[in-house]
Amino acid sequence: MNARTAHDVWTEQCEAAQMIRARFGLKAAFDYLVGEKLTIFVSAVSRHPDFARELPLSISEVRRMFMLNDILMHLAQMEHKQNKQIWDISQEDDPLRESPAAAVQHVRQFMMIKELLTTTGLGTS
Repeated sequence: MNARTAHDVWTEQCEAAQMIRARFGLKAAFDYLVGEKLTIFVSAVSRHPDFARELPLSISEVRRMFMLNDILMHLAQMEHKQNKQIWDISQEDDPLRESPAAAVQHVRQFMMIKELLTTTGLGTS
């Protein structure tokens, strides 16, 4: 990895989310940080040990930035949208649609993020 560390990545993303929140609101900030950036961060965890080490700290920061009620509400909305997309994909014969394996991987990543953001303790004493 270059000079930018995993720590730099998530802290810059959290700072950007704060600016997005101030300008565009809570939902936009949550979608950016959790729906986009945290998803990418979680996918990097299996390939990069430095991302794995930083994951608990990044999750703690996301949990600090958003109230639990907001996290639960936005995760429910994301899950509903994801389920609808999976249903729509399964009903189409589109040759460019996401593969079933990729869809399963996205669901697993989302479930991991959901669990990390909503569990009562992260074990990061």
